[in-house]
Amino acid sequence: MNRRDFIKLGLASSLLASCDTWKSGGKLGLALGGGGARGLAHIPMLEVLDELKIRPHRIAGTSIGAVIGTMYAAGMSGREIRELVDRLTVSENESWLSGLFEQDLGRWWDLIKLKLGSGGLIATDAFARFLEETTGVSRFDQLGIPLKIVAADFWEREQVVFERGNLGPAIQASIAIPGLFTPVQHQGRVLVDGGLVNPVPYDLLFDECDLVVAIDVTGKRNPQSDDGPGYFETLFNTMQIMQAQILHEKLQQRAPHIYIRPGLEDVRVLDFNRVDEIYRQSMPARNQLMKALSQRYAI
Repeated sequence: MNRRDFIKLGLASSLLASCDTWKSGGKLGLALGGGGARGLAHIPMLEVLDELKIRPHRIAGTSIGAVIGTMYAAGMSGREIRELVDRLTVSENESWLSGLFEQDLGRWWDLIKLKLGSGGLIATDAFARFLEETTGVSRFDQLGIPLKIVAADFWEREQVVFERGNLGPAIQASIAIPGLFTPVQHQGRVLVDGGLVNPVPYDLLFDECDLVVAIDVTGKRNPQSDDGPGYFETLFNTMQIMQAQILHEKLQQRAPHIYIRPGLEDVRVLDFNRVDEIYRQSMPARNQLMKALSQRYAI
């Protein structure tokens, strides 16, 4: 049995078993936010759901949250996603960009393509194909859990929510960090990273779910030197300032039922090599989520 067939079999099994996983808490909506490498902190949270045998009714994701959300909605467990990330990430002692050019880390080179003069440094076509091959699904209607993916319309300056059709363009658009990833041309629109408009899209879940859980992985950055921030630090942290303000206003208007913000400190957008540290920093938040859901579902 190949991986695609295995994923489909697991997905079918989870659908049949879903009626046994719910207790008193009602339909759960899970929102996974953007944050680059910090989004790996979503994985321990998914493992909590698996451990408690709670299956989300709906998932909404932005940027890296859309990537993790797609894998989970397609039937991969939190553990399987962790194992996949372990195979793809570089070691603690290597930088993300230098790792691209190491012979034994050529797996990254297969997933991205440098593309200058097109609005970004990196094209993500190959990554979208890799995700499709890994999950065995290419369309929203093939997912076991309904999923909403958030992107931003570059020219109209508004939110775009994908929930039907092909997954590839939605994922590519949602992760298209300005200045790094190439914007996506789709149905007459130019689309970029969803974090620009909705960094943690929990508001998309209230109408269909009884309990909304939001995972915010924006983290915290401290001053790194007296010389001021460099180019990429300026670019990425400026986005995060904006995202923090958007999320602050959203929380003032209407907060999710459970809001989890892992204490991720000084993890940069491209620090995928620090996966073990990200997991370690996420442990208190993991325990917080475990306690909150156990109380809600009387487990």
